[in-house]
Amino acid sequence: MSTQVPSIEQLQELGLPAPVSYWPQTWGWGVLLGAVVLGLLIVAARKWLRWRRDAYRREALAQLNALEDMRELPALLKRVALSMPLAQEERQRVPTLSGAEWQAFLQTHAGAPVPEDLSQRLAQLAYGAPMPAAHCAQLRAQCKTWVESHHVAA
Repeated sequence: MSTQVPSIEQLQELGLPAPVSYWPQTWGWGVLLGAVVLGLLIVAARKWLRWRRDAYRREALAQLNALEDMRELPALLKRVALSMPLAQEERQRVPTLSGAEWQAFLQTHAGAPVPEDLSQRLAQLAYGAPMPAAHCAQLRAQCKTWVESHHVAA
């Protein structure tokens, strides 16, 4: 049994297959791609708008972290409340809030639990009443939590 080995000259070159386009072959893929791109644009726009809307919050947190004189803390909280996107009539009431009304405002807009005596401690601090360092640190932490987590009905 002898098998004959073909010679290399007998080999023929194979033709190349037709080129395949990377473009989708049906219009459904184009629609899907357009919907995904539109969805991503909407998500990005909403995140950007929220980032811009919360600029006052980031600035207040930076000031709170750099605060050296704790007597400035009540004024900082008032400025945050004035910077919040509120209804016009509520915004006009904010500068005059004190005592129980200020406490109610802080609790209404809080995203986390607010101590019942927060407005009283802020008032004591504003008028220079002596406060132990541990209480000052606790008050600063509570105010930081309020600034970070307060919510506004938009």
